[in-house]
Amino acid sequence: MSEKNRDGKRMARERLAAEREKQKAAERRRRALIVGASVVCVLGLAAVIGIVAANAGKDKNSESSGPVVAPSGAQGKDSLAIPVGKDDAKATLTIWEDFRCPACQAFETAYRPTLHELVDSGKLRIEYHLATLIDGNLGGSGSRHAANAAACAQDAGKFRDFHDVLYENQPKETDDAFSSDAKLIELAGKVDGLVTPAFEKCVDDGTHNAWVVKSNQAFQAGKFGGTPTVLLDGKNIYQDQTMTPAKLKQLVEDANKG
Repeated sequence: MSEKNRDGKRMARERLAAEREKQKAAERRRRALIVGASVVCVLGLAAVIGIVAANAGKDKNSESSGPVVAPSGAQGKDSLAIPVGKDDAKATLTIWEDFRCPACQAFETAYRPTLHELVDSGKLRIEYHLATLIDGNLGGSGSRHAANAAACAQDAGKFRDFHDVLYENQPKETDDAFSSDAKLIELAGKVDGLVTPAFEKCVDDGTHNAWVVKSNQAFQAGKFGGTPTVLLDGKNIYQDQTMTPAKLKQLVEDANKG
């Protein structure tokens, strides 16, 4: 066989090998595309399942459905304040809070004995405003459900006691446990006489949901820095780094001397 023929066959083999490699590469790319498409389809399906699950998990009562029903005894603009204490107290503390908010729980833990003392002595009146900040930041509906349940407790004349129970049993910020009405009703059992058919219906029906939404809108419109926001006679005292329960008590005592 001449050198020329050998070179021709070698080149032919090389071309054939190159063509086969090219075909293998194309096949690998095709398979990769198939696998990739399958992953996208799985992810897409997962997203659809997630959306369906999310929709299925939504309350039967949309957060803004129905009329705005303020809880019994609510006061202030648009009846958005839940009052605790005597109307003629000389000092008023306004608190914007979220039952899922850890900072609100910290404030309550530190200041509650002082607040109870001042309210019970007739020297301080507290106006509670309920927000759903954590629902907006982390998702879920526990802030709203807890606020609605607290409003239902106000209807029963037991807001303060249930308010304290909620903070004493606050779940972790990322745990939306308060979205369960059954859980809220279970906690309400810690307050003597609160759990009645009327209270359970109010909680289950989300009677005050639209009112809670309106309250949160007022919180947003107020452009407050966060929760809790604590105002003593209109002055933001929570921003005061030197504030303590003892200092707050003195401020209230001073207001009552005037």
